[in-house]
Amino acid sequence: MTDFGIKKALQELGLKDLNNGTATGSNHFSNGEIIESYSPVDGKLIGKVKATTKEDYEKVMEIASKAFISFRNIPAPKRGEIVRQFGNKLRQKKGALGQLVSYEMGKSLQEGYGEVQEMIDICDFAVGLSRQLNGQTIPSERPGHLMREQWHPIGVVGIISAFNFPVAVWAWNTALAWICGDVCVWKASEKTPLCAVACQHIIAGILKENNLPEGISCIINGDYKVGEMMTKDSRIPLVSATGSTKMGRIVGTTVAQRFGKSLLELGGNNALVITPSADLKVVVPAAVFGAVGTCGQRCTSTRRIIIHEAVYAKVRDAIVGAYKQIKIGNPLDETNHVGPLIDQAAVCNYLTAIEQAIAAGGNVLVEGGLLEGEGYESGCYVKPAIIEAENHFQIVQEETFAPILYLIKYVGEIENAIEKQNGVTQGLSSAIMTNEMKEAEKFLSYAGSDCGIANVNIGTSGAEIGGAFGGEKETGGGREAGSDAWKVYMRRQTNTVNYSDELPLAQGIKFDL
Repeated sequence: MTDFGIKKALQELGLKDLNNGTATGSNHFSNGEIIESYSPVDGKLIGKVKATTKEDYEKVMEIASKAFISFRNIPAPKRGEIVRQFGNKLRQKKGALGQLVSYEMGKSLQEGYGEVQEMIDICDFAVGLSRQLNGQTIPSERPGHLMREQWHPIGVVGIISAFNFPVAVWAWNTALAWICGDVCVWKASEKTPLCAVACQHIIAGILKENNLPEGISCIINGDYKVGEMMTKDSRIPLVSATGSTKMGRIVGTTVAQRFGKSLLELGGNNALVITPSADLKVVVPAAVFGAVGTCGQRCTSTRRIIIHEAVYAKVRDAIVGAYKQIKIGNPLDETNHVGPLIDQAAVCNYLTAIEQAIAAGGNVLVEGGLLEGEGYESGCYVKPAIIEAENHFQIVQEETFAPILYLIKYVGEIENAIEKQNGVTQGLSSAIMTNEMKEAEKFLSYAGSDCGIANVNIGTSGAEIGGAFGGEKETGGGREAGSDAWKVYMRRQTNTVNYSDELPLAQGIKFDL
Protein backbone atom coordinates (compact mmCIF):
# COMPACT_ATOMS: atom_id res chain seq x y z
CA MET A 1 0.00 0.00 0.00
CA THR A 2 1.57 3.32 1.09
CA ASP A 3 3.03 4.90 4.18
CA PHE A 4 0.00 7.15 4.65
CA GLY A 5 -2.30 4.84 6.65
CA ILE A 6 -4.33 3.38 3.79
CA LYS A 7 -4.34 -0.12 5.26
CA LYS A 8 -5.77 1.21 8.49
CA ALA A 9 -8.36 3.25 6.59
CA LEU A 10 -9.47 0.20 4.60
CA GLN A 11 -9.86 -1.81 7.78
CA GLU A 12 -11.89 0.91 9.44
CA LEU A 13 -14.19 0.95 6.42
CA GLY A 14 -14.64 -2.82 6.47
CA LEU A 15 -12.59 -3.37 3.30
CA LYS A 16 -9.76 -5.46 4.70
CA ASP A 17 -10.46 -8.56 2.57
CA LEU A 18 -11.31 -7.38 -0.92
CA ASN A 19 -9.48 -9.97 -2.98
CA ASN A 20 -12.34 -12.45 -2.68
CA GLY A 21 -14.89 -10.19 -4.37
CA THR A 22 -17.59 -8.13 -2.78
CA ALA A 23 -21.32 -7.62 -2.74
CA THR A 24 -23.27 -6.01 -5.55
CA GLY A 25 -26.28 -5.30 -3.41
CA SER A 26 -26.21 -5.54 0.35
CA ASN A 27 -25.48 -9.19 1.23
CA HIS A 28 -26.01 -10.63 -2.25
CA PHE A 29 -22.83 -11.66 -3.99
CA SER A 30 -22.11 -11.39 -7.70
CA ASN A 31 -20.95 -14.11 -10.04
CA GLY A 32 -19.57 -11.62 -12.56
CA GLU A 33 -16.10 -10.86 -13.84
CA ILE A 34 -13.43 -9.45 -11.55
CA ILE A 35 -12.88 -5.69 -11.56
CA GLU A 36 -9.50 -4.67 -10.19
CA SER A 37 -9.05 -1.25 -8.66
CA TYR A 38 -5.56 0.21 -9.04
CA SER A 39 -4.58 3.46 -7.38
CA PRO A 40 -3.36 6.21 -9.72
CA VAL A 41 -1.24 7.39 -6.79
CA ASP A 42 1.27 4.55 -6.91
CA GLY A 43 -0.13 2.08 -9.44
CA LYS A 44 -0.76 -0.57 -6.80
CA LEU A 45 -3.74 -2.90 -6.61
CA ILE A 46 -6.08 -1.80 -3.82
CA GLY A 47 -8.66 -4.55 -4.13
CA LYS A 48 -11.09 -6.42 -6.35
CA VAL A 49 -14.85 -6.46 -6.79
CA LYS A 50 -17.09 -8.50 -9.03
CA ALA A 51 -19.15 -7.06 -11.85
CA THR A 52 -22.92 -7.37 -11.70
CA THR A 53 -24.47 -9.96 -14.01
CA LYS A 54 -27.98 -9.80 -15.40
CA GLU A 55 -29.05 -12.38 -12.82
CA ASP A 56 -27.46 -10.34 -10.03
CA TYR A 57 -29.18 -7.20 -11.28
CA GLU A 58 -32.58 -8.86 -11.17
CA LYS A 59 -31.98 -9.89 -7.56
CA VAL A 60 -31.00 -6.35 -6.64
CA MET A 61 -34.08 -4.88 -8.33
CA GLU A 62 -36.33 -7.39 -6.61
CA ILE A 63 -34.88 -6.45 -3.24
CA ALA A 64 -35.06 -2.70 -3.95
CA SER A 65 -38.62 -2.81 -5.30
CA LYS A 66 -39.82 -4.74 -2.28
CA ALA A 67 -38.07 -2.34 0.10
CA PHE A 68 -39.79 0.64 -1.52
CA ILE A 69 -43.25 -0.72 -0.70
CA SER A 70 -42.55 -0.50 3.02
CA PHE A 71 -40.12 2.44 3.08
CA ARG A 72 -42.54 4.86 1.41
CA ASN A 73 -45.00 4.36 4.29
CA ILE A 74 -42.53 5.54 6.92
CA PRO A 75 -43.18 9.23 7.80
CA ALA A 76 -40.70 11.57 6.14
CA PRO A 77 -39.23 12.87 9.45
CA LYS A 78 -38.56 9.25 10.46
CA ARG A 79 -36.78 8.71 7.16
CA GLY A 80 -34.84 11.86 7.98
CA GLU A 81 -33.71 10.21 11.19
CA ILE A 82 -32.01 7.46 9.17
CA VAL A 83 -30.22 10.10 7.11
CA ARG A 84 -29.19 11.86 10.34
CA GLN A 85 -27.62 8.65 11.61
CA PHE A 86 -25.86 8.19 8.29
CA GLY A 87 -24.43 11.70 8.50
CA ASN A 88 -23.19 11.09 12.03
CA LYS A 89 -21.51 7.85 10.96
CA LEU A 90 -19.82 9.75 8.13
CA ARG A 91 -18.45 12.18 10.70
CA GLN A 92 -16.86 9.23 12.48
CA LYS A 93 -15.51 7.76 9.24
CA LYS A 94 -14.49 11.04 7.59
CA GLY A 95 -10.76 10.46 7.99
CA ALA A 96 -10.80 6.91 6.65
CA LEU A 97 -13.24 7.53 3.81
CA GLY A 98 -11.46 10.74 2.82
CA GLN A 99 -8.18 8.83 2.57
CA LEU A 100 -9.77 6.14 0.42
CA VAL A 101 -11.25 8.78 -1.91
CA SER A 102 -7.83 10.39 -2.23
CA TYR A 103 -6.03 7.10 -2.81
CA GLU A 104 -8.48 5.45 -5.21
CA MET A 105 -9.34 8.59 -7.22
CA GLY A 106 -6.11 10.58 -6.88
CA LYS A 107 -7.39 13.93 -5.57
CA SER A 108 -5.55 15.71 -2.77
CA LEU A 109 -6.20 14.53 0.77
CA GLN A 110 -7.80 17.86 1.67
CA GLU A 111 -10.17 17.45 -1.27
CA GLY A 112 -10.87 13.88 -0.18
CA TYR A 113 -11.86 15.10 3.27
CA GLY A 114 -13.85 17.90 1.63
CA GLU A 115 -15.81 15.41 -0.44
CA VAL A 116 -16.86 13.48 2.64
CA GLN A 117 -17.80 16.79 4.25
CA GLU A 118 -20.11 17.40 1.29
CA MET A 119 -21.79 14.11 2.14
CA ILE A 120 -22.24 15.24 5.74
CA ASP A 121 -23.58 18.61 4.62
CA ILE A 122 -26.19 17.12 2.31
CA CYS A 123 -27.30 14.78 5.09
CA ASP A 124 -27.80 17.76 7.41
CA PHE A 125 -29.71 19.57 4.67
CA ALA A 126 -31.89 16.54 3.98
CA VAL A 127 -32.73 15.98 7.64
CA GLY A 128 -34.22 19.47 7.91
CA LEU A 129 -35.91 19.08 4.56
CA SER A 130 -37.63 15.88 5.71
CA ARG A 131 -40.05 18.09 7.67
CA GLN A 132 -40.58 20.52 4.78
CA LEU A 133 -41.69 18.45 1.77
CA ASN A 134 -44.48 20.94 1.34
CA GLY A 135 -47.18 21.10 -1.28
CA GLN A 136 -49.37 24.18 -1.67
CA THR A 137 -53.01 25.14 -1.35
CA ILE A 138 -54.48 26.63 -4.51
CA PRO A 139 -57.64 28.83 -4.59
CA SER A 140 -60.45 27.12 -6.45
CA GLU A 141 -62.85 28.98 -8.75
CA ARG A 142 -65.66 26.73 -7.53
CA PRO A 143 -67.42 27.38 -4.21
CA GLY A 144 -67.01 24.71 -1.57
CA HIS A 145 -63.90 23.31 -3.27
CA LEU A 146 -60.30 23.02 -2.15
CA MET A 147 -57.32 22.52 -4.46
CA ARG A 148 -53.90 21.46 -3.28
CA GLU A 149 -50.68 19.79 -4.41
CA GLN A 150 -49.04 16.78 -2.83
CA TRP A 151 -45.66 15.18 -3.44
CA HIS A 152 -45.28 11.41 -3.32
CA PRO A 153 -42.27 9.06 -3.50
CA ILE A 154 -41.37 8.10 -7.03
CA GLY A 155 -39.95 4.59 -6.47
CA VAL A 156 -36.53 3.11 -7.25
CA VAL A 157 -33.99 5.80 -8.14
CA GLY A 158 -31.05 4.73 -10.29
CA ILE A 159 -27.81 6.61 -9.71
CA ILE A 160 -24.85 6.53 -12.12
CA SER A 161 -21.86 8.43 -10.74
CA ALA A 162 -18.46 9.37 -12.14
CA PHE A 163 -14.96 8.69 -10.83
CA ASN A 164 -14.04 12.30 -10.06
CA PHE A 165 -16.46 12.58 -7.13
CA PRO A 166 -16.76 8.93 -6.17
CA VAL A 167 -18.92 9.44 -3.05
CA ALA A 168 -20.32 13.00 -2.84
CA VAL A 169 -22.53 12.95 -5.94
CA TRP A 170 -24.11 9.69 -4.82
CA ALA A 171 -24.85 11.29 -1.45
CA TRP A 172 -26.35 14.38 -3.11
CA ASN A 173 -28.86 12.08 -4.77
CA THR A 174 -29.44 9.42 -2.20
CA ALA A 175 -29.86 11.64 0.88
CA LEU A 176 -32.67 13.51 -0.88
CA ALA A 177 -34.15 10.37 -2.41
CA TRP A 178 -34.30 8.67 0.98
CA ILE A 179 -36.09 11.49 2.77
CA CYS A 180 -38.52 11.58 -0.17
CA GLY A 181 -39.33 7.92 0.46
CA ASP A 182 -37.43 6.45 -2.48
CA VAL A 183 -34.90 3.62 -2.51
CA CYS A 184 -31.67 3.74 -4.50
CA VAL A 185 -29.64 1.50 -6.78
CA TRP A 186 -26.17 2.91 -7.38
CA LYS A 187 -23.75 2.13 -10.20
CA ALA A 188 -20.51 3.80 -9.27
CA SER A 189 -17.69 4.30 -11.74
CA GLU A 190 -15.76 1.12 -12.44
CA LYS A 191 -12.65 3.25 -11.87
CA THR A 192 -13.51 3.85 -8.19
CA PRO A 193 -15.60 0.85 -7.05
CA LEU A 194 -14.13 0.55 -3.56
CA CYS A 195 -15.43 3.95 -2.49
CA ALA A 196 -18.93 2.71 -3.33
CA VAL A 197 -18.46 -0.50 -1.38
CA ALA A 198 -17.26 1.51 1.63
CA CYS A 199 -20.36 3.72 1.52
CA GLN A 200 -22.58 0.68 1.18
CA HIS A 201 -21.00 -0.89 4.25
CA ILE A 202 -21.73 2.24 6.26
CA ILE A 203 -25.40 2.59 5.29
CA ALA A 204 -26.04 -1.16 5.43
CA GLY A 205 -24.99 -1.15 9.09
CA ILE A 206 -27.38 1.71 9.88
CA LEU A 207 -30.28 0.01 8.09
CA LYS A 208 -29.63 -3.18 10.03
CA GLU A 209 -29.50 -1.33 13.36
CA ASN A 210 -32.91 0.21 12.58
CA ASN A 211 -34.49 -3.04 11.34
CA LEU A 212 -35.05 -1.56 7.91
CA PRO A 213 -34.90 -3.43 4.57
CA GLU A 214 -31.44 -3.73 3.07
CA GLY A 215 -32.87 -2.87 -0.36
CA ILE A 216 -33.22 0.79 0.60
CA SER A 217 -29.62 1.11 -0.58
CA CYS A 218 -28.06 -1.18 -3.20
CA ILE A 219 -24.96 -1.03 -5.37
CA ILE A 220 -24.19 -2.63 -8.70
CA ASN A 221 -20.71 -2.82 -10.24
CA GLY A 222 -19.41 -2.74 -13.77
CA ASP A 223 -19.00 -0.76 -16.96
CA TYR A 224 -21.56 0.86 -19.27
CA LYS A 225 -23.24 -2.50 -19.91
CA VAL A 226 -24.40 -2.58 -16.29
CA GLY A 227 -25.59 1.01 -16.62
CA GLU A 228 -27.65 -0.01 -19.64
CA MET A 229 -29.58 -2.46 -17.49
CA MET A 230 -30.66 0.48 -15.37
CA THR A 231 -31.43 2.95 -18.14
CA LYS A 232 -33.61 0.43 -19.99
CA ASP A 233 -35.46 -0.73 -16.87
CA SER A 234 -39.02 0.62 -16.64
CA ARG A 235 -39.03 -0.26 -12.93
CA ILE A 236 -36.71 2.72 -12.41
CA PRO A 237 -38.73 5.92 -12.96
CA LEU A 238 -35.72 8.22 -12.45
CA VAL A 239 -32.11 7.79 -13.53
CA SER A 240 -29.63 10.36 -12.22
CA ALA A 241 -26.46 10.21 -14.32
CA THR A 242 -23.23 12.15 -13.91
CA GLY A 243 -20.55 11.97 -16.60
CA SER A 244 -19.69 13.04 -20.11
CA THR A 245 -22.05 14.67 -22.56
CA LYS A 246 -21.64 11.61 -24.80
CA MET A 247 -22.83 9.36 -22.00
CA GLY A 248 -25.68 11.72 -21.17
CA ARG A 249 -27.03 11.66 -24.70
CA ILE A 250 -27.29 7.88 -24.53
CA VAL A 251 -28.82 7.82 -21.05
CA GLY A 252 -31.28 10.64 -21.74
CA THR A 253 -32.47 9.15 -25.03
CA THR A 254 -32.83 5.63 -23.63
CA VAL A 255 -34.74 6.71 -20.53
CA ALA A 256 -36.99 9.05 -22.52
CA GLN A 257 -37.97 6.24 -24.88
CA ARG A 258 -39.63 4.46 -21.98
CA PHE A 259 -41.07 7.76 -20.64
CA GLY A 260 -38.84 7.74 -17.60
CA LYS A 261 -37.18 10.82 -16.10
CA SER A 262 -33.47 11.54 -16.21
CA LEU A 263 -31.40 13.95 -14.14
CA LEU A 264 -28.27 14.69 -16.17
CA GLU A 265 -25.09 16.33 -14.83
CA LEU A 266 -22.74 16.35 -17.80
CA GLY A 267 -19.73 18.21 -19.18
CA GLY A 268 -18.49 21.67 -18.34
CA ASN A 269 -16.26 24.11 -20.21
CA ASN A 270 -16.13 26.73 -17.53
CA ALA A 271 -14.78 30.24 -17.91
CA LEU A 272 -13.52 32.88 -15.49
CA VAL A 273 -13.90 36.44 -16.79
CA ILE A 274 -11.31 38.95 -15.56
CA THR A 275 -12.23 42.64 -15.91
CA PRO A 276 -9.96 45.68 -15.48
CA SER A 277 -11.23 46.32 -11.94
CA ALA A 278 -10.58 42.77 -10.69
CA ASP A 279 -8.52 42.31 -7.53
CA LEU A 280 -5.48 40.12 -8.28
CA LYS A 281 -5.39 38.89 -4.68
CA VAL A 282 -8.72 37.20 -5.39
CA VAL A 283 -8.11 36.33 -9.03
CA VAL A 284 -4.95 34.25 -8.66
CA PRO A 285 -6.02 31.69 -6.03
CA ALA A 286 -9.44 31.32 -7.64
CA ALA A 287 -7.93 30.76 -11.07
CA VAL A 288 -5.22 28.37 -9.94
CA PHE A 289 -7.43 26.21 -7.72
CA GLY A 290 -10.15 26.19 -10.36
CA ALA A 291 -7.71 25.01 -13.02
CA VAL A 292 -5.55 22.49 -11.12
CA GLY A 293 -7.80 21.29 -8.27
CA THR A 294 -8.47 17.55 -8.59
CA CYS A 295 -5.89 17.72 -11.40
CA GLY A 296 -8.43 19.46 -13.59
CA GLN A 297 -10.92 16.60 -13.24
CA ARG A 298 -13.86 18.51 -11.79
CA CYS A 299 -16.89 19.19 -13.94
CA THR A 300 -16.59 22.76 -12.63
CA SER A 301 -12.83 23.05 -13.29
CA THR A 302 -11.76 26.34 -14.86
CA ARG A 303 -10.90 25.58 -18.50
CA ARG A 304 -10.84 29.13 -19.90
CA ILE A 305 -9.84 32.51 -18.47
CA ILE A 306 -11.18 35.44 -20.50
CA ILE A 307 -9.09 38.54 -19.66
CA HIS A 308 -9.58 42.17 -20.69
CA GLU A 309 -6.72 43.43 -22.86
CA ALA A 310 -5.99 46.29 -20.43
CA VAL A 311 -4.95 43.89 -17.67
CA TYR A 312 -4.09 40.84 -19.78
CA ALA A 313 -0.31 40.98 -19.33
CA LYS A 314 -0.55 41.60 -15.58
CA VAL A 315 -3.02 38.78 -14.99
CA ARG A 316 -1.16 36.40 -17.30
CA ASP A 317 2.15 36.96 -15.54
CA ALA A 318 0.59 36.57 -12.08
CA ILE A 319 -1.05 33.25 -12.93
CA VAL A 320 2.05 31.91 -14.69
CA GLY A 321 4.09 32.90 -11.65
CA ALA A 322 1.68 31.12 -9.31
CA TYR A 323 2.00 27.90 -11.34
CA LYS A 324 5.68 27.79 -10.43
CA GLN A 325 4.66 27.23 -6.80
CA ILE A 326 2.44 24.21 -7.50
CA LYS A 327 3.68 20.98 -5.94
CA ILE A 328 2.76 17.77 -7.72
CA GLY A 329 2.98 14.38 -6.06
CA ASN A 330 1.34 11.82 -3.81
CA PRO A 331 -2.01 13.41 -2.88
CA LEU A 332 -1.98 11.81 0.55
CA ASP A 333 0.98 14.05 1.35
CA GLU A 334 -0.74 17.30 2.32
CA THR A 335 2.22 19.40 1.19
CA ASN A 336 1.31 18.56 -2.43
CA HIS A 337 -1.31 20.58 -4.30
CA VAL A 338 -1.95 18.28 -7.25
CA GLY A 339 -2.16 14.52 -7.55
CA PRO A 340 -2.41 12.26 -10.59
CA LEU A 341 -4.94 11.91 -13.36
CA ILE A 342 -7.26 8.93 -12.90
CA ASP A 343 -5.50 6.61 -15.38
CA GLN A 344 -3.18 6.50 -18.36
CA ALA A 345 -6.07 6.89 -20.81
CA ALA A 346 -6.70 10.29 -19.23
CA VAL A 347 -2.99 11.08 -19.67
CA CYS A 348 -3.26 10.29 -23.38
CA ASN A 349 -6.26 12.61 -23.73
CA TYR A 350 -4.33 15.35 -21.94
CA LEU A 351 -1.27 15.04 -24.17
CA THR A 352 -3.40 14.91 -27.32
CA ALA A 353 -5.28 18.05 -26.29
CA ILE A 354 -2.03 19.97 -25.84
CA GLU A 355 -0.86 18.86 -29.27
CA GLN A 356 -4.15 19.97 -30.83
CA ALA A 357 -4.03 23.35 -29.10
CA ILE A 358 -0.50 23.99 -30.40
CA ALA A 359 -1.45 22.83 -33.90
CA ALA A 360 -4.38 25.29 -33.89
CA GLY A 361 -2.01 28.17 -33.13
CA GLY A 362 -1.93 28.17 -29.33
CA ASN A 363 1.06 29.65 -27.53
CA VAL A 364 2.36 27.58 -24.61
CA LEU A 365 3.09 29.69 -21.53
CA VAL A 366 3.52 26.85 -19.02
CA GLU A 367 4.67 23.63 -20.61
CA GLY A 368 2.78 20.46 -19.81
CA GLY A 369 3.91 16.88 -20.11
CA LEU A 370 4.17 13.58 -18.31
CA LEU A 371 6.14 13.42 -15.06
CA GLU A 372 8.49 10.49 -14.66
CA GLY A 373 10.88 9.22 -12.03
CA GLU A 374 10.67 8.58 -8.31
CA GLY A 375 7.16 9.09 -6.95
CA TYR A 376 5.57 9.10 -10.41
CA GLU A 377 5.76 5.37 -11.14
CA SER A 378 2.02 5.03 -11.81
CA GLY A 379 2.44 6.96 -15.06
CA CYS A 380 -0.54 9.19 -14.23
CA TYR A 381 1.18 12.38 -13.05
CA VAL A 382 1.24 15.35 -15.43
CA LYS A 383 2.23 19.00 -15.30
CA PRO A 384 -0.56 21.62 -15.34
CA ALA A 385 -0.27 23.58 -18.58
CA ILE A 386 -1.23 27.12 -19.62
CA ILE A 387 -1.81 27.95 -23.28
CA GLU A 388 -2.76 31.25 -24.91
CA ALA A 389 -5.58 30.45 -27.31
CA GLU A 390 -8.63 31.68 -29.18
CA ASN A 391 -12.12 30.78 -28.04
CA HIS A 392 -13.02 29.35 -31.44
CA PHE A 393 -10.25 26.72 -31.49
CA GLN A 394 -11.93 23.32 -31.73
CA ILE A 395 -10.00 21.92 -28.76
CA VAL A 396 -10.97 24.95 -26.66
CA GLN A 397 -14.60 24.27 -27.52
CA GLU A 398 -14.26 20.79 -26.03
CA GLU A 399 -13.98 19.67 -22.41
CA THR A 400 -10.63 18.04 -21.64
CA PHE A 401 -10.69 16.42 -18.21
CA ALA A 402 -7.15 17.48 -17.32
CA PRO A 403 -5.20 20.49 -16.00
CA ILE A 404 -5.03 22.53 -19.20
CA LEU A 405 -5.88 26.21 -18.87
CA TYR A 406 -6.56 28.43 -21.89
CA LEU A 407 -5.99 32.19 -21.63
CA ILE A 408 -8.20 34.22 -23.98
CA LYS A 409 -8.12 37.98 -24.50
CA TYR A 410 -11.19 40.18 -24.87
CA VAL A 411 -11.48 43.84 -25.84
CA GLY A 412 -14.10 46.50 -25.23
CA GLU A 413 -17.14 46.10 -23.00
CA ILE A 414 -18.19 43.28 -20.70
CA GLU A 415 -20.72 42.10 -23.30
CA ASN A 416 -17.81 40.92 -25.45
CA ALA A 417 -16.47 38.76 -22.63
CA ILE A 418 -19.94 37.33 -21.96
CA GLU A 419 -20.26 36.43 -25.64
CA LYS A 420 -17.02 34.43 -25.43
CA GLN A 421 -18.05 32.86 -22.12
CA ASN A 422 -21.32 31.70 -23.67
CA GLY A 423 -19.68 30.68 -26.94
CA VAL A 424 -19.34 26.99 -26.10
CA THR A 425 -21.88 24.17 -26.12
CA GLN A 426 -21.57 23.45 -22.39
CA GLY A 427 -23.25 25.53 -19.70
CA LEU A 428 -22.30 24.43 -16.21
CA SER A 429 -20.29 26.97 -14.22
CA SER A 430 -19.04 30.51 -14.82
CA ALA A 431 -17.55 33.37 -12.84
CA ILE A 432 -16.56 37.00 -13.17
CA MET A 433 -13.91 38.94 -11.27
CA THR A 434 -14.92 42.60 -11.02
CA ASN A 435 -15.41 45.42 -8.55
CA GLU A 436 -17.86 47.18 -10.85
CA MET A 437 -21.46 46.56 -9.83
CA LYS A 438 -22.78 47.11 -13.35
CA GLU A 439 -20.46 44.47 -14.79
CA ALA A 440 -21.42 41.98 -12.09
CA GLU A 441 -25.14 42.53 -12.59
CA LYS A 442 -24.86 42.29 -16.36
CA PHE A 443 -23.04 38.98 -15.96
CA LEU A 444 -25.85 37.68 -13.73
CA SER A 445 -28.71 39.07 -15.83
CA TYR A 446 -30.88 37.26 -18.36
CA ALA A 447 -28.50 38.57 -21.04
CA GLY A 448 -25.43 37.43 -19.10
CA SER A 449 -23.95 34.02 -18.38
CA ASP A 450 -26.01 31.15 -19.81
CA CYS A 451 -24.70 28.68 -17.23
CA GLY A 452 -26.55 27.03 -14.38
CA ILE A 453 -23.96 28.50 -12.00
CA ALA A 454 -22.75 32.10 -12.23
CA ASN A 455 -20.44 33.53 -9.56
CA VAL A 456 -19.00 36.94 -8.75
CA ASN A 457 -15.52 37.28 -7.25
CA ILE A 458 -15.14 33.57 -6.58
CA GLY A 459 -14.01 30.85 -8.95
CA THR A 460 -15.96 28.39 -11.04
CA SER A 461 -15.24 25.47 -8.73
CA GLY A 462 -16.40 24.74 -5.19
CA ALA A 463 -20.20 24.80 -4.98
CA GLU A 464 -22.06 24.56 -1.66
CA ILE A 465 -24.87 22.06 -1.25
CA GLY A 466 -27.44 24.69 -0.21
CA GLY A 467 -27.94 25.81 -3.80
CA ALA A 468 -29.18 23.70 -6.68
CA PHE A 469 -26.21 22.35 -8.65
CA GLY A 470 -26.31 21.81 -12.40
CA GLY A 471 -26.12 23.40 -15.81
CA GLU A 472 -27.75 24.12 -19.13
CA LYS A 473 -27.18 23.27 -22.82
CA GLU A 474 -25.00 20.16 -23.20
CA THR A 475 -24.53 20.01 -19.43
CA GLY A 476 -27.94 18.37 -19.38
CA GLY A 477 -30.24 20.68 -17.44
CA GLY A 478 -30.35 18.61 -14.24
CA ARG A 479 -30.27 20.01 -10.71
CA GLU A 480 -29.00 18.25 -7.60
CA ALA A 481 -28.35 19.06 -3.94
CA GLY A 482 -30.00 22.19 -2.50
CA SER A 483 -32.92 24.57 -3.10
CA ASP A 484 -35.92 22.64 -4.46
CA ALA A 485 -33.89 19.93 -6.21
CA TRP A 486 -35.75 17.39 -4.04
CA LYS A 487 -38.80 17.67 -6.28
CA VAL A 488 -37.24 15.60 -9.05
CA TYR A 489 -37.21 12.59 -6.71
CA MET A 490 -40.98 12.79 -6.20
CA ARG A 491 -44.15 12.81 -8.27
CA ARG A 492 -46.52 15.75 -8.12
CA GLN A 493 -50.22 15.17 -7.55
CA THR A 494 -52.96 17.83 -7.81
CA ASN A 495 -56.00 17.23 -5.57
CA THR A 496 -59.43 18.83 -5.74
CA VAL A 497 -61.78 18.22 -2.81
CA ASN A 498 -65.48 19.10 -3.01
CA TYR A 499 -66.88 19.68 0.48
CA SER A 500 -70.14 21.24 -0.74
CA ASP A 501 -73.51 19.65 -1.52
CA GLU A 502 -73.36 20.70 -5.17
CA LEU A 503 -71.31 19.71 -8.21
CA PRO A 504 -70.35 22.91 -10.04
CA LEU A 505 -68.08 22.33 -13.01
CA ALA A 506 -64.94 24.29 -13.82
CA GLN A 507 -65.04 27.06 -16.43
CA GLY A 508 -68.74 27.52 -15.69
CA ILE A 509 -69.75 24.53 -17.81
CA LYS A 510 -73.37 23.41 -17.39
CA PHE A 511 -74.29 19.74 -17.55
CA ASP A 512 -77.85 19.29 -16.33
CA LEU A 513 -79.58 15.91 -16.28
